[in-house]
Amino acid sequence: MTKPILNALMWRFSQAIVVAILVGVLTFAMMMALPGDMLFRIAGARFGYDNINIDNVELVRSQIGDPSGVSAFLGWLKDLSTGNLGQSLVTGQSVWGEIVHQLGATAQLAGVALLLSLLIGPPLGIWAGLHPGSWLDRGTLFMAAMFKATPQFLLGLGLIVVVSVGLGLLPAAGYGNAEHFILPALTLAMGLAANTTRITREAVVQAKNSDWWRFARWKGLSERQVLLHHGLRHISVPLITLVAAQFVALMEGVVVVETIFGWPGIGHALVHAVFHRDVPMVQGTALVMGLAFVLVNAMADVTTRILDPRAPSK
Repeated sequence: MTKPILNALMWRFSQAIVVAILVGVLTFAMMMALPGDMLFRIAGARFGYDNINIDNVELVRSQIGDPSGVSAFLGWLKDLSTGNLGQSLVTGQSVWGEIVHQLGATAQLAGVALLLSLLIGPPLGIWAGLHPGSWLDRGTLFMAAMFKATPQFLLGLGLIVVVSVGLGLLPAAGYGNAEHFILPALTLAMGLAANTTRITREAVVQAKNSDWWRFARWKGLSERQVLLHHGLRHISVPLITLVAAQFVALMEGVVVVETIFGWPGIGHALVHAVFHRDVPMVQGTALVMGLAFVLVNAMADVTTRILDPRAPSK
C-alpha cells in the first residue's frame, strides 16, 4: 500500500471518529428540541395513538426511564464504544438488527438508482463534450439544469401521477418486485444523472483541448481511439469524485423517495423514528448514514489515486 493511499485512509478514519461524535451530539440535541412529550409519542407508537392513557405512559416510563436525560446520552456513548447502538425505544429490538434489515432495501434502491444515473449521465456527457455547441449539447445542458433544479419529491409525485395514476403502467408504491424499483430509482437517478452529465461533458471538453489529445490525433488515432485509450481514464477521475460527493444527496433523496413510494428502507425508518421520538434509532440510523459517506469517500480517494497517482495526498 503506497503512502498517499495510506494517508488518505488515515484521514478518512479520523473523519469517521469526528462524524460519530458529532452525529451523536447533534441528533440527541435535535430530538430533545422537538415539541411534545417524548413518552407520549413512544407510548403511542407502542400501543396505538387511540390507546394512549396515563397508565400506558407510566408503563413506558418504568421500562425505559427518562430518554431525554443526559444519562441516556452518556449511556449511548458507552454502548457505542463497544460497537452497540442500543435498543429501539418503540420495538425493544436491537438498533443494529433493525438497521441491517432496512439497509438492505436502501442499498438495493440506491444501487439501482446509481446504476441508472451512470447509464444515463456519462454517455450523454461524453457525446455532448465531443460535439460542443451542437443542438444535442445545448439540449443536454438544458435538461440537466432542469432536472437538477427539480426537487425530488416533486419529480417523484409527478411520475406517480403520470405513470401510475394516468397511464397505469407501474405501481405507485410497494416493495418486492422488479417493477417496484423503476419509479423510485428513476426519481433518484435523474438528479444524479444531471450532475454526472455536466461534469462528464466538461471533462471531455477539457480533454479535447489538451496537448495530449491533440498529439494523439496528430499521430493518426481516431477520436474514438483517443477517447477509449486515453480519454476515459482522464474523465473517470472527476466523475468518481463527483459520485462520492453525491452520496450525501443520494442519502437525502432516499429519505424523501422512500417515504413517497413506501419503500421499507433506512430513510423511511428514519422518518418514523423521528416521529415516534425513538432516539437510539435516530442516532444509530444517522450514524450509519454518516459513516457510509466517509466509507464511500475513502473508496473514491483510493480509486482516484490508483487512476491518477499525481493526485495530492492529504
